[in-house]
Amino acid sequence: MKYWSKPQKLLRLAVGSAVLLLNSFHVLIGQAITRPADQAPVLEQATLQDVVAYAIKNQPVIQQSLIDERITENQIRSRLADWYPQINFNYNLQHNFIVQTSIIAGNPVKLGVKNISAAQFTLSQQIFNRDVLLANQTRRDVQLAASQNTANNKTDLAVNVSKAFYDVIATSQQVDVAEEDIIRLERSLRDAENQYKSGIADKIDYKRATISLNNTRANKKGNEEILKAKIEYLKSLMGYPLDKALNISYDTLQMERDVMMDTLQSVDFTTRIEYQILSTQRKLQEANIQYNKWSYLPNISLNGAYNLNFQNNQFTDLYSKNYPNSFGLLTLSLPIFQGGKRKANLRQAEWQLRRLDWDVKGLQNNVNAEYAAALANYKGNLTDLLAQKENVDLAREVYDVIQLQYKSGIKTYLEVVTSETDLRLARINYYNALYQVLASKIDVQKALGQINYL
Repeated sequence: MKYWSKPQKLLRLAVGSAVLLLNSFHVLIGQAITRPADQAPVLEQATLQDVVAYAIKNQPVIQQSLIDERITENQIRSRLADWYPQINFNYNLQHNFIVQTSIIAGNPVKLGVKNISAAQFTLSQQIFNRDVLLANQTRRDVQLAASQNTANNKTDLAVNVSKAFYDVIATSQQVDVAEEDIIRLERSLRDAENQYKSGIADKIDYKRATISLNNTRANKKGNEEILKAKIEYLKSLMGYPLDKALNISYDTLQMERDVMMDTLQSVDFTTRIEYQILSTQRKLQEANIQYNKWSYLPNISLNGAYNLNFQNNQFTDLYSKNYPNSFGLLTLSLPIFQGGKRKANLRQAEWQLRRLDWDVKGLQNNVNAEYAAALANYKGNLTDLLAQKENVDLAREVYDVIQLQYKSGIKTYLEVVTSETDLRLARINYYNALYQVLASKIDVQKALGQINYL
């Protein structure tokens, strides 16, 4: 055991250090990486604000964007780490089974010994390196670009969730309208049946009432199935637990008050998140141009090493004597000719910058067109809403009058069915128009850059 004592101690120390480093690495990784929650929270009453806030917090796309931000931060730290002194340690143990022989003055001479061991400490420091300079100058813009990407995803998600929420409410209102119609039709059916039994009316009114009731029930059932699908779609946008119920809560009167907005606002495309993203990309591209200009400058680094050298023909005495050496080194590296590669890269970066300028111009045109289309849809839907609201009042008045006239024997049941159908369609059209206005209002706000999560 004495024969192996010194090498074993060194090996044990090296292995133990490696194990500790690996364990620490795994612990840090386990703490740093966030895993999806096993069970997302459940909303008791889901208003529009609650639904949007829930989606922003739990939607997988948003969580992925936030993780991308963390990844970007660590990539920047990794790049900037090259600014710090780099210290390394190397160790080796070599046994020569046959020592090299050289001919010196006609005589064979063995050069070296059977056992060699060396330990080396090295230190290097970057003085000028364009890669590290680029990472240092652009770190804030790179982080900003990652956060802007998250904000863009949040904006799109908020718009899509809001529209899906209104779509769910519109279908839910159709179900409610059908439920109220079923109650009225069941009452009308009883009246028609009583009049038929009393001999006041023939069987036709009774059959028409039955047909209308059956159609309304079928329509209600169809809308209920559609509503389920729309709720599931909304839940998928929100990142809501698929096995949990989502209870939508809304105030129709408040929504009616929320439809109005200022239509005289002027669009400013610089408030859009897309413009802010392009502005950040432009800054990064300007930095890329500077990076390519730096390619004409040399890379400068400072290096040093301290070496411990152990040599002995007897393994047990290998570490008895050390033959150290050390050095310092200043390195300057300058490519002189690369076939025009540096100039081509610089021109490429400049053309990419000019292309970004045209992207900004194209965004301005698209935003103006988007705002004009969204505003036109909003105004058209608002006009339709006002017309449908008046139609509901008129249809309800007509229905009430014809219902009384039918009970008095003045009108036929066919006219009752027609007025009831007109009332149902008027109410459905009104609710559809209401949520179309609210959805188009969101498009206008997005075009104006008023929906922003940066």
